[in-house]
Amino acid sequence: MRKVCIIAEAGVNHNGDINIAKNMVDVAKKAGVDYIKFQTFVPEKLVSRYAKKAEYQKKTTDVAESQLDMLRKLSLPEDAFVSLKEYCDEVGIGFISTPFDLESIDFLEKLGMDFWKIPSGEITNLPYLEKIAGTRQKVILSTGMSDIQEIKNSVKVLENNGTPNIILLHCNTQYPTPFEDVNLSAMNTIAKETGKEVGYSDHTKGIEVPIAAVAMGATVIEKHFTLDKNMVGPDHKASLEPDELKKMVSAIRNIEKAIGSGVKEPTTSEIANKTVVRKSIVAACKIAEGDILSEMNITTKRPGNGISPMKWHEVIGKAAPRDFNEDELIEL
Repeated sequence: MRKVCIIAEAGVNHNGDINIAKNMVDVAKKAGVDYIKFQTFVPEKLVSRYAKKAEYQKKTTDVAESQLDMLRKLSLPEDAFVSLKEYCDEVGIGFISTPFDLESIDFLEKLGMDFWKIPSGEITNLPYLEKIAGTRQKVILSTGMSDIQEIKNSVKVLENNGTPNIILLHCNTQYPTPFEDVNLSAMNTIAKETGKEVGYSDHTKGIEVPIAAVAMGATVIEKHFTLDKNMVGPDHKASLEPDELKKMVSAIRNIEKAIGSGVKEPTTSEIANKTVVRKSIVAACKIAEGDILSEMNITTKRPGNGISPMKWHEVIGKAAPRDFNEDELIEL
């Protein structure tokens, strides 16, 4: 069974409150995900004072404030991430945080994580990619807003600077993503063009698309979640609530089992059905010993514990070795 790595994206849905962040850790653990992911950034190093908000951000936050002001409200200090990492270790869930500036890369490297998660917005940030690659640690890279050549370019930068262990996540960065813009088939294109393992980072409403992505071969799924979609903040509306997150994880685990080995053969659970639903060659009427078996006196009926109908032409023309009653299994 192929195990899918499920990342529950807390992002900034803690609204800058460490207590909310810890509650989210509990929710993610209960849902059964592998990792909970946060975002680490120094607001002044991430955006300029002139940076505007995305349209989806304007709809769910104070329209008058700048993107910088919004991010200041949503950021957590370094000691909060130290506390969150310790709490994740305590409850038994993987901790990941995405760095959004070079300073945060240094901090998170010292804090220690199983892998780097690079967001879509940094896929063309050469200094950032080089610094991450220099750590020589596994990378999961989201590819939203990019074309295949940009993906190949970023992969080349990572590989040339010491990091060949890369998983690429197909992604659309619109919050929420319209279903007609998901283009899950692009996941297969990315795999074919780069030779890398692929996954999917989802921003659609609901849980159907990430489940479908697993069925199509995704080995990593990333999905935003929140404690309450009605909370104020840029990402809450496009996030799953706790019960939805749990349902998504359960469905993905079921799909993992359902994908199977690819070998087509009867399974243990269905072997007993063969004799019940398959057919055998039986007497269509009374047959006397020595009668020639023909389409007039034999037929096929359940159960399937006699001569297989696939041997029909081998049976036709043979002499009955004994008397047979109607519906009795033919024996030769």
